[in-house]
Amino acid sequence: MRHAKAEPFAPSDHARTLIDRGVASARDVGAHLREIGVLPDHAVVSSAVRTRQTWDALVEGAELTGCEVAFEDAVYTGSPDVVIDELHGLPEDAATVAFVGHNPTASYLCHLLDDGEGDAEAISGLLRGFPPAAVAVIEIGVPWAELAAETGRVVGYYVGRG
Repeated sequence: MRHAKAEPFAPSDHARTLIDRGVASARDVGAHLREIGVLPDHAVVSSAVRTRQTWDALVEGAELTGCEVAFEDAVYTGSPDVVIDELHGLPEDAATVAFVGHNPTASYLCHLLDDGEGDAEAISGLLRGFPPAAVAVIEIGVPWAELAAETGRVVGYYVGRG
């Protein structure tokens, strides 16, 4: 997931906060994930304020409990390879994992992991762009330690409404 809509300026990029519409759209994403039955048991979230706030609003909208979350400085500025390295460290029993980060990394990660055999409508949505509060659902076909390019497939795409 890409963080929801944030203010354009703050004392630092890391400190930017969500605007009201961003909070609402992140809650909407959470409600959507609950509706489709895709609730994470683990999450890797950028340490930036706006991604933390996106995560909090998603949790609220999904009525999510019991999810282990790691707020990581590395994925704040990291490339898709950095995110994949973080995901390699997940426990083997992590069934559903959320990543909340920034573009272009979030979008690139979706394209990198996709094997091209997923849902045509979801892939079409992803190809049209990855705006704030966009989330792609990707089925992963390998253990987390083996995650690499083309080891998953995009099966869902949604943009939160705020």
